Amino acid sequence: MTSGVSAKRRYYLCSDAEMLIATFLAAGGLLFAFDHATIAGKLVLSLLAVASIFSWSIMITKLRVIRFARRQNARFLAAFRQDRQPLRLFEKNARFPGSPVFNVYRAGCEEMTFHLLGSPEVDDTFRARLEIADKISPAQMGAVNAAMERAVGETALALESQMILLATAVSGSPFLGLLGTVWGVMDAFTGVAEAGAPNLASMAPGVSGALITTVTALCVAIPAMFGYNFLITSIRGVIVEMDNFAAELASEFEHKYVDHGSRESVFRK
Repeated sequence: MTSGVSAKRRYYLCSDAEMLIATFLAAGGLLFAFDHATIAGKLVLSLLAVASIFSWSIMITKLRVIRFARRQNARFLAAFRQDRQPLRLFEKNARFPGSPVFNVYRAGCEEMTFHLLGSPEVDDTFRARLEIADKISPAQMGAVNAAMERAVGETALALESQMILLATAVSGSPFLGLLGTVWGVMDAFTGVAEAGAPNLASMAPGVSGALITTVTALCVAIPAMFGYNFLITSIRGVIVEMDNFAAELASEFEHKYVDHGSRESVFRK
């Protein structure tokens, strides 16, 4: 019996809340403010709507890209660490599209095979040629490291692309909304002065129409701010993962394909 009464009470509370929201929108609220906004205010609202569309599209797209990149990174690293042959996946012509770490791997392998075999091409004789190939010098290994660093930088730029638009929405939307509000208040006071009736009833519609631009600007900027902070932190995590893998791959290459004997003999002399 008590549970039935509490359920009925929650039903009436929800109904009352919905009625209050409907009454607010119908009696004034945002619709009232929009109706009394000036042309300049509506222009600002249109710009904010465009900014909101761009912000949400960027946030959703980047979130999907980062999630897919993490899944592909996990698949690639699991396949790479199955054995201690760093060129095995490159020899098999494996593909992990959308994986930033794989981009670093491919760039390092192409540069390494170029110095080992004279060509980054993989054919049926790749394994046989690799087994009889001479080891490379530390200077050539420096070129391999440079190729991996370049791949890290290019992939990082691709991940961070369009983030400037999201940052602009975060920092620019409040100022745009403030511009619309100040402009609207100025027009409201101008209208009151021209009418010669300085009372609340004549000022309220204009002020309400002016304030809607600030409210809309905050509705654009706040989600964009949270989305930007989350995305930029996730992107930095992916970049750190690429740097760590580049160091791991360089260590594997150093162990298997780099000859340090010439450098040691020079030091002995």
